[in-house]
Amino acid sequence: MRSETLPASGKICVVGAGGWGKNHVNTLHQMGLLGGIVDVDDKRRADLAVKYPETPVYASIAEALPKKFAGFVVATPAPTHYEVTKLLLDAGHHVLVEKPIALVAEEARDLCRRAKAAKVNLMVGHVLLFHPAIRKIKELIVAGKIGKLQYIYSNRLNLGTVRKEENILWSFAPHDISIFQYFVGARPVSVESRGAVFLQPGIHDTTMTMVRYPDNVVGHIFLSWLHPYKEHKMVVVGSKGMLSFEDSSESKDLLFYEKGIDWVQGEPVRRDGPTETIPYERKQPLTEELRYFAARLDGSPVEIASGDDGVQVLEILEQATRDMLAGGGVAPAPAPAAAKPKLPYYVHDTALVDDGAEVGEGTKIWHFSHVQPGAKIGKHCSFGQNVNVAKATIGDHCKVQNNVSIYEGVQLEDYVFCGPSMVFTNVLDPRAKYPQKGVKYTPTLVKTGASIGANATIVCGTTIGKHAFIAAGAVVSKDVPDYAMMVGVPARRTGWMCECGQKLPSFGATVKCPRCSLGYTLQGAVLVAD
Repeated sequence: MRSETLPASGKICVVGAGGWGKNHVNTLHQMGLLGGIVDVDDKRRADLAVKYPETPVYASIAEALPKKFAGFVVATPAPTHYEVTKLLLDAGHHVLVEKPIALVAEEARDLCRRAKAAKVNLMVGHVLLFHPAIRKIKELIVAGKIGKLQYIYSNRLNLGTVRKEENILWSFAPHDISIFQYFVGARPVSVESRGAVFLQPGIHDTTMTMVRYPDNVVGHIFLSWLHPYKEHKMVVVGSKGMLSFEDSSESKDLLFYEKGIDWVQGEPVRRDGPTETIPYERKQPLTEELRYFAARLDGSPVEIASGDDGVQVLEILEQATRDMLAGGGVAPAPAPAAAKPKLPYYVHDTALVDDGAEVGEGTKIWHFSHVQPGAKIGKHCSFGQNVNVAKATIGDHCKVQNNVSIYEGVQLEDYVFCGPSMVFTNVLDPRAKYPQKGVKYTPTLVKTGASIGANATIVCGTTIGKHAFIAAGAVVSKDVPDYAMMVGVPARRTGWMCECGQKLPSFGATVKCPRCSLGYTLQGAVLVAD
């Protein structure tokens, strides 16, 4: 392997400093390679500016792009990976994007095409490929220490870390699939998966996935976040011996067992040799991953965790999901040339769009959502898990989070945000006993750019003004002015919001937004943008 020499000049900008992103920021800072940070959260930016006073902090990618960084790390929420990475690749930057590279394999393939067209590197954050123990196992497989590779199994078990947006297969399995691909070096010939749902409807809490490879190599992945203790363990079995590594153990030893079955005069005989502790360098995987990426900012090819590797992981995940939801049969893994034609919009396999619904180009409809006949949805919208859209009208670039129902009579203009589990109503006097057939639904209008927080309720017959902000849990029963910030039950105006989402400071007749400098004038009880 080539020497991982860090670049003499040029630094890396991290996009997204929450969650795992803060580890990228801290590690690059320790390596002397942190050049900038992009984060949309005001408080987090303020904290970062104090913690890293010599590092510029930006509120948007647009501010960071002109600074000519040597490369970018994308650690934003997974649903944004495709759009953010596409923007950076098209601008001619090397990119390391956290896993998954995208939420759809076709989008991942598109990112690979863009990287090749721009002649830049695209790398995926499969950080365990840079764990020294995993690298050592690969080295031992190649050297023939265990003989012919036969079987791999991985247990990734814990109590907790339960996700509401994704099942455990999509949350945990990318780690193991990427490692299996690294060890075997071939595409699977079939993928089978089974799972069980206990905590939340439609979200699998435990799964068992079997991946079959050429030459009779088989892998098993057992995942659960309903396990009494934590276990991250991988066993690799060959014809001459076995390797075991338990990352959740205190010692984190890599063990070689000279065990197996030999055939002696036609009879199976157990081989039970000594156990050997294999030494390996105890380095931090994230540091090694970032060192590898930084060493390739000169354009040298990425051979581990490349964009193409990320595509393969997504294709296997999608196939496992299809088989698990279908509940039967051995499903052949997709061939590279079997990519589906790109549709004008995306519908997840578990979602349903009825005939008679209109959906605009670039819109994404995710797990277990339902778009009914008569619905009219604009371009480039995003609908999260378990969203129901009846005969409603929705503009362009709207974002509807999990567990939201948009009923007949509701109209959303462009760029409207609906937070998780917020509620629209469309009847003022509902009764279960008396049929509502023929009732005229009371209309609700949400104007351009308005945001509605999680668990808020919008009583029908109201109009939400443009760029208004409805706080989480608020109940709106009266019309809301443009730019108003509404809080409480019943909702009352407690301030004014800028179009960019920044709360405006107290003012008299005029004010400028401290974030974007857009000016406003108060005309009576109405706020008007200058």
